[in-house]
Amino acid sequence: MEILAIIPARGGSKGLPNKNILPLLDHPLIAYSIKAAIDSQLITRTIVSTDSDIIAQTALKYNAEVPFMRPAEFAQDMSTDFEVYYHALNWLKNNENYVPDYVVQLRPTSPIRSTQIIDACIQKLINSDADSLRIVTPSPITPYKMWFIENEEKPMIPLLSLPEIDEPYNQPRQKLPQTYWQIGFLDVIRTSTILDERSMSGRNILPYIVGNELAIDIDDMNSFVKAAEVLSKSDEYVQF
Repeated sequence: MEILAIIPARGGSKGLPNKNILPLLDHPLIAYSIKAAIDSQLITRTIVSTDSDIIAQTALKYNAEVPFMRPAEFAQDMSTDFEVYYHALNWLKNNENYVPDYVVQLRPTSPIRSTQIIDACIQKLINSDADSLRIVTPSPITPYKMWFIENEEKPMIPLLSLPEIDEPYNQPRQKLPQTYWQIGFLDVIRTSTILDERSMSGRNILPYIVGNELAIDIDDMNSFVKAAEVLSKSDEYVQF
């Protein structure tokens, strides 16, 4: 069974320039996702999709493959995950006759991972009929107290309603259903979901629940500091 990890890492980051190669505890940020994939017992191949020569060189240094350079049209601010993954899988199919059974998305901005969770997620999807699996964590804020606002001169519209609870926005949080927030830690997807259904998830999506402490998405220096603190205090996560 072929299980391909794809690490998407474009060069242009306006919020935090060059964030994918900035040092986190003496190693570039992207290296943590590469090592997580390589240390996995189930992932059979690890590639980086990038438009940046320096990111490509860094990825090769940490033993990932960079079989192609991502076209600029798929490396824009508004480029979607689907465009990136559909391009990568089609390139591998057309140029190497390589079609994996499953694809693992490891975003470099989520360095707090354990290989045990990665492998557990892969195995959970393999053992199911689902199209994909996503890591989720309990929502820190309930969406039942959120609103749509068309403009400030019109009444607000509740984001969600509940048939069994009248006016959920007026109820104590403890009486409302627990909801979950998808984080960038990990996605596992059947290759057919991407290539045939042209979707990054399909409609049948399994959850894997983790604690809020893993919900670190690096986008500024504060999140870099937080990630460093978490990594330095525990050997549970990927380390060098």
